[in-house]
Amino acid sequence: MHLLPASAGGVRPARRTAFGRGRRPGPRRAVICLRRRGKGETSVGSEYVLTLSCPDKPGVVAAVSGLLAARRCNITESQQFGDPVAGRFFMRVQFTSSLIEDELRTAFAALVPELAMEFRLHDLAVKPRVLVMVSKLGHCLNDLLYRTRSGLLDIEIVAVVSNHPDMRPLTQSYGIDYHHLPVTPETKPRQEAEVLTLVEHYRADLVVLARYMQVLSADLCAKLSGRVINIHHSFLPSFKGAKPYHQAYSRGVKLIGATAHYVTADLDEGPIIEQEVARVDHTHSPDDLAAMGRDVERLALARAVRWHAEQRVLLDGHKTIVFPR
Repeated sequence: MHLLPASAGGVRPARRTAFGRGRRPGPRRAVICLRRRGKGETSVGSEYVLTLSCPDKPGVVAAVSGLLAARRCNITESQQFGDPVAGRFFMRVQFTSSLIEDELRTAFAALVPELAMEFRLHDLAVKPRVLVMVSKLGHCLNDLLYRTRSGLLDIEIVAVVSNHPDMRPLTQSYGIDYHHLPVTPETKPRQEAEVLTLVEHYRADLVVLARYMQVLSADLCAKLSGRVINIHHSFLPSFKGAKPYHQAYSRGVKLIGATAHYVTADLDEGPIIEQEVARVDHTHSPDDLAAMGRDVERLALARAVRWHAEQRVLLDGHKTIVFPR
């Protein structure tokens, strides 16, 4: 997630302003979310998430909570973190309000000069639209499809793109569009242009590389900055690149892992969102490690997508702040 600067006009992003609707057990949040509000419309108990970052100084929490209280908003969840090294303060506030989104955005914008704050406001009635990219291995794709259909992951998968035809039957069994876009070194620029066209066509808020075994160009990474999550079949920063399980086997590791991270132009160097591990020993072959690794890959990726969709991930330089449930 990128926080847009205040100069961007109240930090409204160029695309949709929300990535998903968080859910939390218990009766505390009896919320009616009717639909996305238009100008002049109101609804009862509409739910929002405010995420912000600013220089770390006294009074930030008081200013935000005071603003919400003055407008009779009900805070249902609040988390904050001060980075002592960077001197930055990060906050995520989930709340209900009868005010329309534009009124709230205007109110928060008034805090920008005082706090030097960058913020985003998200309407949780809107699910994130996700485009998934995959190659020949379908375990992560299958897991995302299942979690979405069963309601465990509150996103909308709008399309699947692949450089191979293998995952077409699985994808279409869920009633989702499948686009086969083969790629070679010579056709890569044209293929990536088609990918970008599909992202725009489906109005995708997020692109998930679910074991998509192609390296995105620096140009595509820049155009989709902060909107692409990859699952790497290794516990980064160890064993980058191809065949990490064979690398792990040759080193006799006792733990294998997977890393979900935002994609940047630097291969496997993007900010880490989530990691998962499994214990192994000398009796496990490279194939055993790969089989076990598929389980940790799908778990790490599902969590990362969920945290992103629930607006729980904020960028702090080259790392992330993840506010857990």
